[in-house]
Amino acid sequence: MKDIVFGLAHEFSSETHGSSNYDEDSVFVMGKNSSEYVPLSYISKKEPRIKSVKDLQSAGFIYSSADFLEDENFSDWYKSQFNKKLINKTKKSIGILNFPDELTILDSIQNVVKLYGVLREHNVINNGKNFPVQLGEWYAKCIFGLKQVKSSSQRGFDFYNEEDKRVEVMVHWNDRSSPKGVKLKKSLVDLSDYCIIIYMGSNFMLRDILMLDSDFIMRKFSGKGHTIFLKDNMVSSYFFSHSSKHFDKVVSKNLLMKFSSPHFAMKLDSAFEKNTGA
Repeated sequence: MKDIVFGLAHEFSSETHGSSNYDEDSVFVMGKNSSEYVPLSYISKKEPRIKSVKDLQSAGFIYSSADFLEDENFSDWYKSQFNKKLINKTKKSIGILNFPDELTILDSIQNVVKLYGVLREHNVINNGKNFPVQLGEWYAKCIFGLKQVKSSSQRGFDFYNEEDKRVEVMVHWNDRSSPKGVKLKKSLVDLSDYCIIIYMGSNFMLRDILMLDSDFIMRKFSGKGHTIFLKDNMVSSYFFSHSSKHFDKVVSKNLLMKFSSPHFAMKLDSAFEKNTGA
């Protein structure tokens, strides 16, 4: 499917489309490089098997808002294709899908592991800094097909699933969970429909995933104050390594397996096999 999409992006970008209404599309797909894009509606006309964003996400494509990517190449391409400037109002409503180079990313992660190890050894950084958080959020986007869009509030970007349900993504970076548990802001849980906690080991690979309904969290762990602490022993039966309840929310099993630690991947493989009755 990747090669088909790349071919259509090259085909579409080879000529201008100023007289068409493709500029009104809200989803565009990046081709083999950032100088070629193609509207999703064009792909659907040419390739009947691809009808939705989810079809592409299940094949490994990642969705981000044009605002989040801040890619001037897309703005330049848009202007040359449709003979009109991409204004901010239009840009805010556009989503872009791209296909990541998985092997290059994995190689880069391994290099980062070595560099972070040196920095930790010399007390330059501690677990939980911005890079692991952003990597964990990227994992969530890959695995669950989340759309990361500009927030209407001041908190940056929000995540939405294919049903436009808001998802709160938390990242825990350590080989072991804190005895206090993972800290969630009650206000953010209350604003969301689901909460996904990405548990990432010191080697930056997934060691587990927890996905819970936000209503369930508010009922069961309301407590006092503005903070909720999810201790492992309170939610152990809901971890992906133990439960298949939310396997249906996984859009790309392939990427989930690729970015998981060997131990977690073995548990997932067994759980998926049991869940599908294979």
